[in-house]
Amino acid sequence: MLKKLIFYFFLFVPVFSIAQKKDKQAKKAAATITIDDLKSRLAIIASPEMEGRNTPSAGLEKAADYISSQFKSFGLLPGNNGSYRQTYPLYQDEVISSAMQVNEEAMVEQQDFTPFSRNYAADMYFSQAVFAGYGIVDEGKRNDYKGLDVTGKLVVILNGTPDDYTTASRSFRSPSSVYGKMQAAAKEGAAALFIVFPKLSKGFSGFSDSWTRQIYKSSQTIFSFFISEDAAAKIIGTDGNSVLTQLKTGSLTSKTCEADIHLAYNKKTKTSSASNIIGVLEGSDLKDEYVFITAHYDHLGKRGEAIYYGADDDGSGTTAVLEMAEAFAKAKADGHGPRRSIVFMTVSGEEKGLWGSAYYTDHPIFPLDKTTVDLNIDMIGRTDSSRHYGDSLNYVYVVGDDKLSTDLKPISEKINQLYTKLELDYKFNDPNDKNRIYFRSDHYNFADKGVPIIFYYDGMLGADYHKPTDTPDKINYALYQKRAQLVFYTAWEMANRDEMLKRDLKLSVPSR
Repeated sequence: MLKKLIFYFFLFVPVFSIAQKKDKQAKKAAATITIDDLKSRLAIIASPEMEGRNTPSAGLEKAADYISSQFKSFGLLPGNNGSYRQTYPLYQDEVISSAMQVNEEAMVEQQDFTPFSRNYAADMYFSQAVFAGYGIVDEGKRNDYKGLDVTGKLVVILNGTPDDYTTASRSFRSPSSVYGKMQAAAKEGAAALFIVFPKLSKGFSGFSDSWTRQIYKSSQTIFSFFISEDAAAKIIGTDGNSVLTQLKTGSLTSKTCEADIHLAYNKKTKTSSASNIIGVLEGSDLKDEYVFITAHYDHLGKRGEAIYYGADDDGSGTTAVLEMAEAFAKAKADGHGPRRSIVFMTVSGEEKGLWGSAYYTDHPIFPLDKTTVDLNIDMIGRTDSSRHYGDSLNYVYVVGDDKLSTDLKPISEKINQLYTKLELDYKFNDPNDKNRIYFRSDHYNFADKGVPIIFYYDGMLGADYHKPTDTPDKINYALYQKRAQLVFYTAWEMANRDEMLKRDLKLSVPSR
């Protein structure tokens, strides 16, 4: 019994090492994070002039200039060798020409076929194609390649799923997704892949206009074309538009089809760039240790004339970073600066695949082993309409505080108890949660390098998520202010405590 008491005493020592009463200077600084300031800055970040802040775009550059100017006005030091920008290259393939022939008959692009935009440049000639049903490989459930040898061959499969197949996975990597089917065909050794759609149209892009951060790759995606049912019928040898119908009725099975097929794809690569914006408030006696406060300032840009404003996602996080930077800078000017240096970083490319934070953590400016924590903010301005418990006007979802350090969660909860008294909701904290929230924002790239993190989040936006309707007028500014102040108080504690956070837990990553 005595041993247990001693164990629990030392387990909770970190809690008792936190200040047990409110810090007057922290309260004074947090009070400068006002609703009026949040409104005015968010109105700029999510304005029509920023054009949705796509990565890359002119609107993103305008947002980068604005954030940089704000950091400079606060007196923050440029975070990258005299510049507020950490710039990384981007690449985009542009099709020069593409062609498809079946038995010397030329197929019509965007009517009979559309090439996958990430194909490598190539000419391929096949005298056969192997029809492999839906091309689904789902371990223990279904394998449409069973009994087929497709090594080095052209494979023809259908888009979608059969009526008798179900899967719990709905991600773009699921076995029944286009990406999942491409992966399966490549793993089976196929040289090229046709995916059959009932019909194509001029609006069918084949995933075109996609920028990428990586031009050098360890492997290439399988050479793929999307083809119409009419084109597939010419290869498989069926009559008319009956490929899908015959498969569903069971009269069409996997087989090798004799046909002379020529595929050609030629492209060029364009280059561009995007930037992370980094401002630093230098600490005092612990200035060579760092607290990061991050958010992504990009969104989805424009589609036609529609602007995807991204007010909550993640204008709210970006504006909160600006407000906290100003609050910390004012506190330092009043003689109450942080002991550790605080790095305020807004990253780009989050919506494309966490590009900016991945680039930073692969090319860190400040040592990651001296970075005590990353407090990441991605959507804290609204409420979750699906949350039907507790006080939904006084909560924030907290993710990741217990994954890498046993210090972090007790500190986070104690700071909230002292200052803001929000309901800390851990609904999305389980890495096995189907939404995989832990892996979907920029904190994850820090966590993957061993840096303890907390991710602050308001939940699912329902009909407004990734839509032009995510606008500043829908923000709950009183709750937004309170959440921003919680992050500020937590950062204040992180920046001023005696020790860096322990890194005594191993991150467990579930399989996809």
